[in-house]
Formats: sequence, C-alpha cells, structure tokens
Amino acid sequence: MSKQKTKYCCQECGYETPKWMGKCPGCQSWNTMVEEVETVVRTQGMNSSVVRTKEKPTPIIQIESSPEPRVLTNNKELNRVLGGGIVPGSLILVGGDPGIGKSTLLLQTSFALTQVGQKVLYISGEESIKQTKLRADRLNAFSDLLYVLCETNLDLIAEAIEDLKPDFMVIDSIQTVYHPSIASAPGTVAQVRECTGHFMRIAKGQGIAIVLVGHVTKEGAIAGPRLLEHMVDCVLYFEGERHHSYRLLRAVKNRFGSTNEIGIFEMQESGLVEVSNPSELFLSERPLGVAGSTVVASMEGTRPVLVEIQALVSSTNFPSPRRMATGVDHNRLSLIIAVLEKRMGLFLQNQDAYLNVAGGVKLDEPAVDLAIAICIASSFKDQPTRPYDVVFGEIGLTGEVRGVSRVDQRVKEAEKLGFRRVIMPEKSLKGWTPPSGMEIIGVNTVSEALAAALGN
Repeated sequence: MSKQKTKYCCQECGYETPKWMGKCPGCQSWNTMVEEVETVVRTQGMNSSVVRTKEKPTPIIQIESSPEPRVLTNNKELNRVLGGGIVPGSLILVGGDPGIGKSTLLLQTSFALTQVGQKVLYISGEESIKQTKLRADRLNAFSDLLYVLCETNLDLIAEAIEDLKPDFMVIDSIQTVYHPSIASAPGTVAQVRECTGHFMRIAKGQGIAIVLVGHVTKEGAIAGPRLLEHMVDCVLYFEGERHHSYRLLRAVKNRFGSTNEIGIFEMQESGLVEVSNPSELFLSERPLGVAGSTVVASMEGTRPVLVEIQALVSSTNFPSPRRMATGVDHNRLSLIIAVLEKRMGLFLQNQDAYLNVAGGVKLDEPAVDLAIAICIASSFKDQPTRPYDVVFGEIGLTGEVRGVSRVDQRVKEAEKLGFRRVIMPEKSLKGWTPPSGMEIIGVNTVSEALAAALGN
C-alpha cells in the first residue's frame, strides 16, 4: 500500500517540516520552504525473495592498499586540481556562477579524454544538441567517441548508460534531472538528493567517472542541501570575475588528492587555455615605485603564487570610515587596521581603507596579513615600498609576526621571477637554506616589518 503525504522542505539546507514556515529553523533563510509530495510505501513484512549478503568485519592490517588508477588528460591544470588525474568510478561535483565557463571546461575535458581512448557521454539538460554542437564547433572538439544526449529523465539516462557503457560522463546540470517516481519538481531537495544517489551507485557499481554540474546560490555556494557535497568524492569551484578573462578552478574537497589546490585558466575565443606560470601573469601589469602596492607569496594548495596587493587609504568626511576589501576577507582587513592603530600608533579612524588583490584571485590564508599591513601603512604615509620585495607572514593581535609553512617554496618562486629581497617571519628561517642571491629579512613584530619595508 502507498499513501501520499505533504511536507515542506527548505531549498537551502534540506530542513523538513509538516507545515509551512516563513523562516527556516535550520539555516535561518527566509521564503525557502517549498511544498513537496512524498509517497510512503508500506509493506507487509520482509520480502523473502531478496537475497542479502553479510560481510564480516576485516582487520585493517589485512586490507590490501593499492594506489588509485588515474586517467590523465592533456590539461595539466585540471590534473593538478584533481590530484593527478581522473579516478575511474569517482563522482565529481563542479559549481560556479552562470556563464563562468563550466560547460566549456567540461566539453574540452570530454574531448581530451577521447584522445586517450575514453568513451564519453555528455548529457545536457539545459541545452539542446544543436547548442552543444555550436560550442563544439567553437572549441574544435570533434571525436567519434564523444556522444551527446539531451535528456532529463533519470530512467532514460540510466538506459542510455546501460546501452553505451561509457568510461566518463558529464551531467549538465544535476538540478535539471528528475526521477519520475518523485512528485517534486526538478531542482528541489528531494529530486537532487535522489538523483545524486542514483548516479553515485552507477559510478561505484560500473566504474564510470561522473561529473555533476551544480548551480550556485547568490552567495556563491552550491545550491541544494549540504548532503550533495558529502555524497560526492570531489567538489570543485570554478571562480572568476566577469570583467577578467582569468578563471580559477579550486578544489575544496578531494578524497583522492589535496584540497585547496587551484588551476588557472584564461578564457579565449577558442576556449579555456591553461596558464602555466600564474605568478608572472598576475604581476605583468604591476606598477613600480607606487605607494600602497606590495607583492605577497601565497600558497594555493601545493603551488606558490605571487600576487600583487594594492591598498588605498584616504581621509573621509563621514563619521564612520569605509572598509572595503576585494579578494581577501573583509573582517581580516578590519582586524589588521585595528592592530596598526593600537600597536603602531597609526591614526586610521578618520581614513577610508580600500584593499584589492590584483587579477581577481582570492586569498584566504593568514600568511597575507603582513603584506596587507605594509600596503595600508605605505598608502597612509604615502611612502612606496621597494619594487623587488616579497612579503609574507601572519599577524597576531599583539603585533607579533607568526611563522608560516612552506617557506622554501615561496622564496624559490620569488627568486625565479627576479625578486631580490624577502621580508618574512624570523621563526620560519629554521630548517631550510635560502638561495644565495636572495636577501632574507626576518622580523618578529609588525614595527620591524614596516621599518624594513618603508625604511623608517
């Protein structure tokens, strides 16, 4: 027997309630409750025809470990983000803003896999076959092993997978796929959860690497319940500014590699082109001898990246000064300004402060604190820093400079790009040998760093 039951489900966090609410108790979001119809099936006892297998617990020392086989593409940046290539049977979730280039990247990846003998099935639920063909014409992605299907019915997609038996598959996007037995509309929590679980069973059972394209909310997070990110093996965010041609592919979860790894691409007419030397790219338009500009050596996963940070400090006539930050956390900027006021005596209470990371890249590690402080002090005093200095270090609330990790990789990247001096925490000088041509200045406090950078 089956009976239908009505419930209300939050489209942000998946919270369920039998009655409608204006504000979700789970995530505190307004107007996110959507009515869904749930079919409850009641059975009389257990089905005796179902064969159940029982597995015995195994000691962990008796389990054989072997490296996961990977399929390499001709895109080195994508291989880096995935941890060395695509693992067969893995479930990958890719999210990003509309029009950022997710479909372009995955169609290029699909074509690249066909060049190594992989059979690829590209399922588009948002575009027709002709629209996909127009993108393939622009990217020059043609192969007999690349199959395209425009379908949103999960049962029909499963039949196509069973007939074709691909090695790699793309679902663009998961919010358009629906299960016929669920009464909810496509894109709701129930549909996304059930369809993702079905694709997970296909990937693990048949060894097919599946990529799911996910929509994002206005805050930039992947739409749907958080359970979606827990179910997949890898979560990738495709980031970038619309006014810049550069795109960043960032891994925030990876069961087969390191997290916070990034790959950098440039959007051109022929598609996405990988950027092999991002530091040189971000510093190509850097002005020299200008107050408020500093180069920081940041670690993005296992890769050191040199980025220019710019600050502008100007007096304001309003009682509350403005604090604006692009590319770094706004709260971190306010914290560093408070340290400069309290520990260094800089009167910034009547000054507007604007901070920007050139190139559209986002920096979220604490090692950029010292560069931000030097940028703000340089702009406030109108004293330029040396054009060939690199700065990194974490700042504490008492004004001390704390040590950071992977110092040798940061310094080697600076040496490769022609920088001559590095201002860094003195606590990080132990355990490695600096290059002979680099001048290393170790500092313990913010005042020492400002004296070395600004010469006062």
